Amino acid sequence: MIHTESITLSDMIVSCEQNIVSDMGGEKVMLSIRNGNYYNLGTTGGRIWDFLGETISVQEIVDRLLSEYDVDQTECERQVIAFLDHMRKEGLVLVTQETKVNSGT
Repeated sequence: MIHTESITLSDMIVSCEQNIVSDMGGEKVMLSIRNGNYYNLGTTGGRIWDFLGETISVQEIVDRLLSEYDVDQTECERQVIAFLDHMRKEGLVLVTQETKVNSGT
């Protein structure tokens, strides 16, 4: 089920396929084929984008960032949710309430 309400920590996120992404000087930049818009994701946004190659929960994204950056957990959660909400509104990510299926690997 596609999720259209406010993003929560338990929501599952995956990137849409209609994007061309490049690394430019440590920052991710993206061109959306769907809408023709160009996005500069920056360093941290680019790191989040790296996580979205597979379906991942918002909580997992926050946990990974907390292990990599010196940031308050509440602030990290707030910023990640805001970033993902913007990405969803731009049609760059899909948000679902479904959980990942364990592939046994």
